[in-house]
Amino acid sequence: NFWCTSGLHRLNLDNLSHLSHGIEVKVMNKDKLCLYANLTLSFSVTYEVADNKNKTVSFELPSSASSDDSKCDNTSSILKLSFPDGHSWSVNFSLKDKSYQAENITFVYNLNDSKVFPDSSSNETVTVTTKPDITDVGVNTCYSCKSEDTLIASPLANMTLSDVLIQAFILNGTKITTCSADKPVTPTPTPTHVTNATTVVPATNATTAVPPTTPTPTLPTPTVGNYSFKHDVNSTACLLANFGLRIGFTQNKEVNFDPPTEVSGSCGVDSSELILMSNGINVSLSFYNDTKKFRLHAVNVTLNTSSGIDYPGANLSLWEAAVGSSYMCNKEQNFTITDLLSIYTFSLHVQPFGVKNGLYSTAHECSLDDPSILIPIIVGAALAGLILIVVIAYVIGRRKTHVGYQTL
Repeated sequence: NFWCTSGLHRLNLDNLSHLSHGIEVKVMNKDKLCLYANLTLSFSVTYEVADNKNKTVSFELPSSASSDDSKCDNTSSILKLSFPDGHSWSVNFSLKDKSYQAENITFVYNLNDSKVFPDSSSNETVTVTTKPDITDVGVNTCYSCKSEDTLIASPLANMTLSDVLIQAFILNGTKITTCSADKPVTPTPTPTHVTNATTVVPATNATTAVPPTTPTPTLPTPTVGNYSFKHDVNSTACLLANFGLRIGFTQNKEVNFDPPTEVSGSCGVDSSELILMSNGINVSLSFYNDTKKFRLHAVNVTLNTSSGIDYPGANLSLWEAAVGSSYMCNKEQNFTITDLLSIYTFSLHVQPFGVKNGLYSTAHECSLDDPSILIPIIVGAALAGLILIVVIAYVIGRRKTHVGYQTL
């Protein structure tokens, strides 16, 4: 049998294994190969340990992973890799017309596994999902991607794929499609070297108009979204937020975050989280309280591109207010989270703890909104200016008096 071979000099199945140092899987259906995969896979997971601290571990898919639960038929395929102590990783593929795509990736990890997650304060099994950029692959085509592709499944878990060869539906496969990350970048033409030679251009009556410079368009004010999270349909909201959001990221790029259709999160005693997903952008806001005050502790922004760009920022102390109250700032605020990430908020109102009856509590207003904070500053500045004027007048008067005595 031959597949995934057109651009690989038509290597046979046994020779394909050298293309990656990961795992090779062959799934059969009625004694016929229906799914082939060869890939390298690693994980990174952040979990909670004692004293409300976090720990991050990284580990690779073990070579002993089992693919026994993988299966395929004429319209769907599942590549599932299970490894000891309740961990698994799977990809669902669907076939439509003459092309297939990966619908989602599911990663299940068991925090009760002390070998992988030492000192974990939780024994739960966590399931996270994400969607890879594997779409519109021809039915007789193998998908190839040697480049690393990091997928952010949640603010706490991500996975990195590399050296990937996958053919989810095998008929008579002879073609290969390559991911965009592997395709060569067209170099920018080098400017022609200018010499000192002068070329005389004959004068004409024609006037060449210089094209006007097009100004960089200014983004409109973002739409304000109203968000809430509750544990289940029968409970009231435990986290409230409304704001307009603009995101600034690398290379001075900015984008408005439209109110999303998917809102999730968590509410805890000491920490709460709001996760928003819209138009390929995931935003995670993590809050922490020390029993007296709460604050925005971490921001994580992920752009769901083929490279899975992630902009995390942690150890923040923003939007502080007393526990049991809310934080409000109607004016535009700009926060530099990291060298590569900034956020701009508009009409902000948030309460991540102590929400009662699904309503905001009394708001702590930011200094930009509260004129009572500006009044002492203005009065102090005026008094300082008045004192300065009096001192200057006194010095000038002393000098004039001294000069008068010398004249006499």
